[in-house]
Order: sequence, then structure tokens, then C-alpha cells
Amino acid sequence: MSQHRSLKGASTIAAKRNVLKRFERVDLLRKRGQWKETSKVIGLAKTKPDV
Repeated sequence: MSQHRSLKGASTIAAKRNVLKRFERVDLLRKRGQWKETSKVIGLAKTKPDV
């Protein structure tokens, strides 16, 4: 039997993600200059990943 594609290793999946994790969104906002140190990490603005 063949193995289902979702069970293969993470290294074989090379699709572009369109959802970022919270720490990735904060890093991206810092790079863009839209993050203040007093900002809350809950309820972040939606961000698109850089290409």
C-alpha cells in the first residue's frame, strides 16, 4: 500500500504558506516598522508574508 501524502515528512512539503504563526507576524511587523513595544500580541493585524 502507498503512504498517504499527509503522513510524509515535513521536508518534502514545499508549498507556500499563507498563514503565519504569531511570532512570525510580530517579526514581520517589526521589519516593516509597524510594531510598537507597547503593542499586544493578541488581536494582531492581518499580514501577508513577504515573497
